[in-house]
Parts: sequence; C-alpha cells; structure tokens
Amino acid sequence: MKIKKTIDSFNYAIEGIIYAVRTQRNMKIHLVTATLILIFSLFFDFSKIEMLILFLTITLVVVLELINTAIEAAIDVTANYYHPLAKISKNVAAGAVLISAINAMAVGYLLFFDKLKPITNTVLIKIKQSDTTVVFICLLIVTIVTVVVKAIYGEGTPLKGGMPSGHSALSFGSATAISLLTQDMLIITLCYFLALLVAQSRVEAKVHTIYQTIIGGIYGTLITILIFKLF
Repeated sequence: MKIKKTIDSFNYAIEGIIYAVRTQRNMKIHLVTATLILIFSLFFDFSKIEMLILFLTITLVVVLELINTAIEAAIDVTANYYHPLAKISKNVAAGAVLISAINAMAVGYLLFFDKLKPITNTVLIKIKQSDTTVVFICLLIVTIVTVVVKAIYGEGTPLKGGMPSGHSALSFGSATAISLLTQDMLIITLCYFLALLVAQSRVEAKVHTIYQTIIGGIYGTLITILIFKLF
C-alpha cells in the first residue's frame, strides 16, 4: 500500500506538470527554451558550478510557472467573478515568473557571452571528452520530450500508459549512449537486451501497446544519436 501511495503521489505530481504543459502557453515556451539551452550548453566547456547555476535557473523558472498556474486555478475556483484582490494575486504570481525569466536572461548572458564564438575543433574535443555531461543531458532531453509528447496526446498517466512509452525511450536512450561510449560488443548487446526487456515488460503488463514502446524506443535512440553525432 505504501509503495502504491508513493507511485500515486508521483503520478499526481507529474499529472500537474503535464496539465501545465498542455494548458499554459508560457510553460511550453519555457520547456522548449530549456531544451534548446541544454543542447546549446553542450558546445561549451562549462564547469560543474556553471552547469549547476544553469540547472537551478531553469528549474526556478519552471517551478514558478507551475506555482503561478496553481494560484490561477485556485483563484478561479474560489472567485468565479471579478474581484480586485483576485486580480492582484494573479498579477503578483505572474510578476514572480517575470522576475525569474529576467534572472534567467541575465544568467544566460553571463554564462554564454564570453563563450559565444564559432565552434572550433578544440571546443569539440573538450565536449567529446565530457561523456558524463553529454549522457546526462541526453537523458534529460529525452525525459522532457516524453513529458511534452504525453501532454500533447493526453493519454494514460505520466508513469503508466499513453503515447509514447517513457520507459522504452529512456532505456533505449541509455543503451544507445553506452554503445557510443564503448567498443565492447558484449556490453552493447547486454544493454540493448535489457532495453528490450524493459519494453517487453511494459507490453506484457498491458501498460503500453507494442506501437507505443516502439515509438518510445525509436525517438529515445534517435535523440541520443543526434546529440552525440553533433560532437
């Protein structure tokens, strides 16, 4: 029961995120921008502190947009007529999002300004050597794309069912990343075998259809290859 309640709590939380993505234009903009920035960051030799600042800045904008959406929904439920205090509450919440967006622009300027130059072979070599960062960002982008696509299709729950299979996308993305980092065919074979087991388990449990797992596996693989081939 405790495990089920824990899973349900994750489902409810992710459903809230998907609702915001599905209904809020600004949330779509934030996620698209975040994805582009994460991809763009791969072209630069950022330190761990700089990457931490970037992640925290992106998270702050997204979290405040979620809070703003929650405040608007709560006000609409309790005040179904015009009230000046309701207007003030919505404006203040929107103002918080605006400040975070301005802060994100300032952080982006400070992080990228000195490094905005044509990509050279030296930079590409440094990125290629940052295998851990590349893999992490690959999986993060696959996760974001999964949330967005689930929001568009509006099927199933965030952790169960719907188009596409997030488990398949992440498992095949991980297997592909490992296959691009090693030349050992045994390791590569085992990774893809485990990815197939994950996809097969989702079909056997009747959580996803074969089509949904195939689509998840394909785009998880393609996104990972695309990012690695850029470097």
